[in-house]
Amino acid sequence: MYGDATGTTSHDTDHDPHDQVFVLLGWAWDVAVAARAATRHPVKRANVSDICALGALIRIDHDHAETVDLSHPLLAVPLPEVRAPIVIDGWHRIHKARQTGVTELPIIFLNADDERACRLMGGGIERRR
Repeated sequence: MYGDATGTTSHDTDHDPHDQVFVLLGWAWDVAVAARAATRHPVKRANVSDICALGALIRIDHDHAETVDLSHPLLAVPLPEVRAPIVIDGWHRIHKARQTGVTELPIIFLNADDERACRLMGGGIERRR
């Protein structure tokens, strides 16, 4: 699924929760590919206030956010020319954490090679079909 200019993902409960694409401002990542790559990286902890900077751009389904598991790690990728990694999976968890006062969440930071492997478009890459 491809979204619009705001951060979007599909979260159809009839499908694998990682069967989605995260789209943000002309960039897109295959979350299933990212999730497979994440198995090679350690789970760390991140301060919610440090990772929520893009939150105003992300479309949140509030009903879905109430049901998410905060113990499931977020996925973040580095971007070329950008200092801080961005979260490509877990915005509903970030929203729930902020609403419930949770200050830290588990997170997996992918490396640049993994980011490139899961990127579908953006940064000079045309949309894959």
